[in-house]
Amino acid sequence: MNGAESLVQTFVKCGVEVCFSNPGTSEMHFVAALDRIDGIRPVLGLFEGVVTGAADGYGRMAGKPAATLLHLGAGLGNGFANLHNARRAATPIINVVGEHATYHRQYDAPLASDIASVARPNSVWMETPEEATEVAAAGARAYAASMSAPGGIATLILPADTAWLDADGAADPVEIAGFSEVDGSTIDKVAAALKNGKKSAILLRGRTLLADGLELAGRIQAATGARILCDTFTPRMQRGAGRVKIERIPYFAEQAVEHIAEVEQLILCGSQNPVAFFAYPGKESWLTPPDAETLVLARPEEDSLAALEALAEAVGAPAQAPEHVALAKPDLGSGTLDADGVGRAIAHFLPDGAVVSDEGATAGLFTNIYTETAAPHDHMTLTGGAIGQGLPLAAGAALACPDQKVVCFHGDGGAMYTLQALWTMAREKLDVVTVILSNRSYAILNIELMRVGAENPGPKALSMLDLHNPELNWTQLANGMGVEAVRCETAEEFNDAFESSMSRKGPFLIEAMI
Repeated sequence: MNGAESLVQTFVKCGVEVCFSNPGTSEMHFVAALDRIDGIRPVLGLFEGVVTGAADGYGRMAGKPAATLLHLGAGLGNGFANLHNARRAATPIINVVGEHATYHRQYDAPLASDIASVARPNSVWMETPEEATEVAAAGARAYAASMSAPGGIATLILPADTAWLDADGAADPVEIAGFSEVDGSTIDKVAAALKNGKKSAILLRGRTLLADGLELAGRIQAATGARILCDTFTPRMQRGAGRVKIERIPYFAEQAVEHIAEVEQLILCGSQNPVAFFAYPGKESWLTPPDAETLVLARPEEDSLAALEALAEAVGAPAQAPEHVALAKPDLGSGTLDADGVGRAIAHFLPDGAVVSDEGATAGLFTNIYTETAAPHDHMTLTGGAIGQGLPLAAGAALACPDQKVVCFHGDGGAMYTLQALWTMAREKLDVVTVILSNRSYAILNIELMRVGAENPGPKALSMLDLHNPELNWTQLANGMGVEAVRCETAEEFNDAFESSMSRKGPFLIEAMI
């Protein structure tokens, strides 16, 4: 057994089932090990940003890591943006990054780079074994690190000779550091604050945004009147009919400030104080009201779900939340297709239990509004703001949840960053319906151009935010990668296409001309 085989066997013992891969020469022994050892499904991505984004989607939905296989520092660098998003989502991922053989590093070969420096910003754990006999144990530690609360990215840098030289065998899994318990005095302090008559809000993140956590929050809201909030962008939230309603903090800073202006006590549960995405002249960066008190119920590494349960008991909450979202499907649009009509159709036909990957940006606003009362579904967003996440995120989610329909709605500009994900969807026959909101513009940046005070932009500035000349043709792009696609220019065409796509299996793309 060589080092690569010992690593693959260790991953199998730990529970890794998928490896998203874009390998090169240094990783060939790991590739061969995946072929010889059963238990891990290799999935090829044609760009490293697809590989890392798909691992993010898989980890968010599966609750455990996929491995990635990346070629040296250059490959890791290509996947950096979606690792940034995954770090912000606290997604468990194990990166296996090939490195030159230990004795070859001294020669500064053309692909040599400082891999550790590329990995460090997004990694909660990083290690480079120098001997083949050290590889398996490092793999077990990588798995444990990625799964340790609240979850994160572990990067194992694998020199080529440690992969091909003889090793001792697989390592046993090591202990995972779970969520720590919230102290009882913290529960008492927050419970007392919720009873003092001040206007309070609870900001949720992580596991508390799944159905059980929302139910607990709804019970606390019934007992105390506290508002329930979540960040603009969340890793995974369960919403729709039958779920407790939650307020999403608006994206734009001035709207967010207004939204929570009356809050006198902000209680953080697995979250942090909200801040503006960017600095803007004359606008606030810190969004919490200046006179409001911040109380921490649970930090990200603490058991926020258990803390909510204890808090519900402490405030005398009812046994069930009294209010849940009622199913309300919007009427379908007609005539010329616009973002409103797209949102209506998606909300109307979205099936029970769907998984939504949302990178709709400005054009996705209506879809988010209408799907709040759609069938119950999981909702994933662009947690780190690095665009090009939606398509690979959907691919990873489809592999984690093969029995659930995955719907990705995506702006056309952002989708171009990782359009190679369509090829992976076709190759793996993933049940993903992609809606490209085609307005031929980086529309959000046209808004931001004005908001940052860049006055009187001329044709050269505006051309950098425009996707005409030449115009993108997403039906042809999809077809070229093996995905059936259709273009819709009227609401009626889109209604029919989306309804039909919900009852079929496999990848399909709808280009919505809005």
